[in-house]
Amino acid sequence: MTTSEDKNLPKHVAIIMDGNNRFAKKKQLQKGDGHREGKNVLDPIVEYCRKVGVQALTVFAFSSENWNRPQFEVDLLMKLLEETIHEQIPRMEKFEISLRFIGDRSRLSSELRELMLHAEQRTANFSNMTLTIAISYGGMWDIADTARKIAQQVKDEQIDVNQIDTELFARQISLGDLPPVDLLIRTAGDYRLSNFLLWQAAYAELYFTETLWPEFTVKELEYAFNIFSGRERRFGKTTEQIQQAYIENL
Repeated sequence: MTTSEDKNLPKHVAIIMDGNNRFAKKKQLQKGDGHREGKNVLDPIVEYCRKVGVQALTVFAFSSENWNRPQFEVDLLMKLLEETIHEQIPRMEKFEISLRFIGDRSRLSSELRELMLHAEQRTANFSNMTLTIAISYGGMWDIADTARKIAQQVKDEQIDVNQIDTELFARQISLGDLPPVDLLIRTAGDYRLSNFLLWQAAYAELYFTETLWPEFTVKELEYAFNIFSGRERRFGKTTEQIQQAYIENL
């Protein structure tokens, strides 16, 4: 199998799946049909990422701010999320992909929380790739929640306050056991992160496209990967330092 190292592909890809409602308006569909169409786009994207050796794919399904949408749309999204999880469990087992969820579960129904936990437990031992679905998630919530957990550890004398640094924080935040996000993709033409993986994507390459999510294809994902592979990632170093390190590793 091709790996992310073989072709300089991202190890961790994150996608803001935007544009479902605009797609429905464009196609003159009924309310909610854009979300239904968007749900079907994920499967080929997941399969392609697994095929080329991406280690982790994280998708933004429902944000903390999405609770402010009309109740009809919120209810529909919750129903589609349940359908997606039911559909994904056998697919995850077929391709040996671990399925996870991140976000504030306290606002979700008990039925959805139980289904999420069931899916995580059934796929926990798979190691071909990790698919994470962000539900009721916000990057600022994630950072604050991690800070609260660490503060409690200090209070309980499990760690000393002087031990707190970026490495400790990175290990305890959501997805801390996965590689940092290398490539963050946003569809539908907006040029912002919208409170998604603010810590984990600190050094991510960004790819913005006008393509609406229901029209996003594997072909465009390949193009985004090609763009990524052509970018120089310096992480604060100079080009000369990067080139020297490359030569030394040959």
